[in-house]
Amino acid sequence: MRNSRGLRMAGLFTLALAGVTCLAQNSEAPKESPKFYRLEFVVKELEAGKVINSRAYSMTASTNGESSETRTNSRVPLPTGQVGVGVTIECRALKELGNELSLFIKAEISSIVQEPGTSSAGSPIIRQNVWGSAAVVPIKKPSVVFKADDTATKQQMQLELTATPIE
Repeated sequence: MRNSRGLRMAGLFTLALAGVTCLAQNSEAPKESPKFYRLEFVVKELEAGKVINSRAYSMTASTNGESSETRTNSRVPLPTGQVGVGVTIECRALKELGNELSLFIKAEISSIVQEPGTSSAGSPIIRQNVWGSAAVVPIKKPSVVFKADDTATKQQMQLELTATPIE
């Protein structure tokens, strides 16, 4: 009789433990669905505060933790091989913070300098801007996320971002 009572107690304990485990698993907060954003970038070249050139790039990104990237490159043949010039923009770690969006942005922008007298031995000079940083931008409003002065001229390069929710 003692054995059967012990077995019943062990069985009840096992059932109680299983019930608590089920409750613990069900009480977890449901995972939030990822939110999607249209990220519109504008690369601007300025001289004396006036835009002299601009190019636009866009991508869709989400808060699901995946990275998003856009690339547009050309290959330039050189005696030592080919070099790529163009634009690469990568975004990751998107998080909505009220009316703002937090994200990590890495941007690489390179171009061939086409000014007279800027090449040596017939090889073109490649101008390159590389930025990488966390940023917080207001949703639906354009924001300059990176800017840099050109080291050889009085020009400035800017990267502007507008993040718009996709609903």
